[in-house]
Amino acid sequence: MEEFLTSTLQTTFSIAVAAYLLIRMEKRLDELAIAINNLEKGVAKYFGEV
Repeated sequence: MEEFLTSTLQTTFSIAVAAYLLIRMEKRLDELAIAINNLEKGVAKYFGEV
C-alpha cells in the first residue's frame, strides 16, 4: 500500500509540474505570436507592401 501511495504522489506531482510549465509556456508563445505579427506588419510597412 505504501508503494502505491508513493507512486501515486510522484505521478501527481509530475503531472502538476508539467501542467504548470505548459501554462507558463502557452503565455509566452502567445506573446511570441503577437511579436511576430507586429514584426511582419513593420517589415511590410517598411518595404511598402501594405
